[in-house]
Amino acid sequence: MRIAVVEDNTALAHGIAFRLRDRGHAVDLLHDGAEADHFLAQEGADLVVLDLNLPGMDGIEVLRALRRRGDGTPVILLTARSDTAERVTGLDAGADDYLTKPFEMDELEARLRAMARRKNLELNARDTLGSLVFDRTSRQLLQDEQPLDIPRKEVATLECLLERRGRIVSKAQLITHVYGTGSDAEESAIEPHVSRLRKRLTPFGIKIKTARGLGYMLEVSTP
Repeated sequence: MRIAVVEDNTALAHGIAFRLRDRGHAVDLLHDGAEADHFLAQEGADLVVLDLNLPGMDGIEVLRALRRRGDGTPVILLTARSDTAERVTGLDAGADDYLTKPFEMDELEARLRAMARRKNLELNARDTLGSLVFDRTSRQLLQDEQPLDIPRKEVATLECLLERRGRIVSKAQLITHVYGTGSDAEESAIEPHVSRLRKRLTPFGIKIKTARGLGYMLEVSTP
């Protein structure tokens, strides 16, 4: 899944991101409320971990703006406060759950899994790519229901190309998806992942075309 983590405590944000990426999720890190509002309106996410105390725009306003757009993305609020009224305000604004800091990473993961189950989030989402199938839930590429051994960053690269299938995807978009928003990775860092993924997919009639100076595009040959 693609998870947006909106938290201005950089140490905590990076800790959450490390744990979730280690579990195979793509994570976008945002540290400012206004930045998060723009990102969620333009890019979106499968799940959002949202701190209440943010610079630029507080978490409640980010949440309200999300719901005003008709976006039902599951949101879990993080708060250092234990005030019941504030938790009620967050839930009334459209949050699906909340966690009071400090918390254990195991509990955060469990609550995210529970939210995904309640929302039936991509429980059976599969994409057919020629003779292969990409299972979005397990984040695996399957041949005859058997998973192919593909490194996580290549899987994340495929996810991003698949989301924009038939359209050009810039290196910047790929970097954001694979390494997360705000990453200091150079755009050239994506090139080896694309190259290795292209070699794996070509025998199956799946092409990654290069649009020089623009980016890449996924193309699947018709049988």
